[in-house]
Parts: sequence; structure tokens; C-alpha cells
Amino acid sequence: MIRKEIENIRTMLEAGQTASLSRDIGNRTYIRKFIPRERLIILGAGHIAQPLCRIGAMLDFDVTVADDRSSFANIDRFPDAANVVCDNFMNAIKGIKIRDTDYVCVVTRGHRWDGDCLREIFKGTQPAYLGMIGSRRRVAGLFSLLEEEGYKHELVSSVHAPIGIDIKAVTPAEIAISICAQLVEQRRKNEIKEPAEVLAQKNVDLDMVEFLVEGEGAKAVMMVLESGGSTPVKPGAMMAVDFMGNTYGTIGGGCSESAVMSKARKLMGTGKSEVVEVDMSNDVAEDEGMVCGGYMSVLIEDVSEEGGDK
Repeated sequence: MIRKEIENIRTMLEAGQTASLSRDIGNRTYIRKFIPRERLIILGAGHIAQPLCRIGAMLDFDVTVADDRSSFANIDRFPDAANVVCDNFMNAIKGIKIRDTDYVCVVTRGHRWDGDCLREIFKGTQPAYLGMIGSRRRVAGLFSLLEEEGYKHELVSSVHAPIGIDIKAVTPAEIAISICAQLVEQRRKNEIKEPAEVLAQKNVDLDMVEFLVEGEGAKAVMMVLESGGSTPVKPGAMMAVDFMGNTYGTIGGGCSESAVMSKARKLMGTGKSEVVEVDMSNDVAEDEGMVCGGYMSVLIEDVSEEGGDK
């Protein structure tokens, strides 16, 4: 059953739809949502764009990079990007078709191109986040010019500029970190309040989903249902493992993860599931170096063909 549910989750995610997995355990329902990856659109492929693309992909964004210079806009410079567009910025934006769920960073090589990007973006659907790089003086000058051209003050002032959180960043990598921190901050602000049964973590690890439904052999999936104290992950964190010890995802690492994996291997091929309580605050945990000081309740389910489809 679980294998077919995961196959359905993959199909829905490939169609850009939100999927979910529901489990009734005891007298409580747990719902694990899978939200399709949001798009991070980076306009400009300079030195800041490279670490921004890399970190953005690590944060589960589906990254598109656009620039009008072929020596910059290429997959060799951006191996973590889902899409690289080489065209003038206005054409690139038209082709990308910005959605209201997108996060857009304007980091071109100059305000001439920044202005072109904003003018084109202002014509259509406004993204969930729009930020532009530049000094306060240059940003103020461009904003003043755009308002003189007739763009509404509310629209212009909605742009996060200068882009990023002020952490006194200097290097391209530091600037990228400041931008990504602001992206995460905005992502959390944009989240809707969910019912209590919906688990906190909703990210999608497509590699893990593919791992669970492709190929043969014994496999299991682990999902954190509840946690307390200073645990390293939130409820909804997931991890997959096969009998050879190959893994995708994490439920926190360390001794706690190893103990749950050991139980998962015993369940493989049985078609059964089990809830395991992991205590990271007792004396044994302290002796093993598990310094988090919390607890986790983890659901383990067999996903192997010989067990999961019986």
C-alpha cells in the first residue's frame, strides 16, 4: 500500500500539485504534506548568482538562472540550476512566465538591466518575493525614475532592495547567504496556518521519492511524527533506507538515526510498520554523545515490493 501511495505522490509532484500522506496512529491522525518546490528565479549570472544558485538549490528551490551572455548563462557555471536561460532579460522573463509563488532575485551587472527586469516583471503577475541588488543610493535613484515613469509607489516599494538581510556581507558567498536568509524569512511569512494534524516539515526530496519507488529490493521509510526538546529535525522529517544501507534524507543523524535504521532493516520485507520512540535525554543517550536532549516518535514502514504490496 505505502509503495503505491508514494508512486501517487510522485505523479502529483511531477504535475506541480501538492500531495499528502495520512496515517492514523492510536487516536491521532498525522498528515505529511509534500509541497512542490518553489521556483527561485535569478536574473543575472554573475559572481553572486553562482553561490546564490547553489544555496538556493540546497534550500529546496527549483532554480532558474537567466542572463544575456552565453559565457555566463551556461550549465557549466550553474550545475545546480534546473534551468539556465540565455536571452535578453525581457525575453527571458516573458518565457519564464512568473507565478505568484515564485521568488525572484534581480542581480544583473547594472541598474540599466535591473530597471529592464523590474519593468517587465511589473507588467505581469507579481511574485511572492522580489528583490534587487544595489546600493541604497542607486536603488533610490532607480525607484524614483520608475515612479516618474508611472509605476505605482506601492508596487515599486514592494521590492526588497537593497536585497538580503543586513549581515555586513562582503564576499559573493556572504551576499548570497544574506539573500537566502531573506528568502527563507519570506517563505515562512508566506506559509498558511495549518491544522494541528499537519506535520511541520513539508519539503520534497525527489531523490528520496524516486529511490523508494524505483528498482527492486527491500526498503523502508522513516517519518518523524512528534518531537520535543532540542531535536535536530521537525515532525515530518523523512528518511529512506535499503537493506544495503543506502539512504536518502535524514531524521537527525547520529546515534538516534542509526538506532531507527537498525529497526527499519528488521521490518524490510514484512509488510509491517512500527512506531519507535527515541529518547535523547536519558543517561544512555548522554553516554553515546546524543547532546540534543529531546525525544522523537518515528514511524517506520516497509516499502519493499515483496512486503509493501501484499
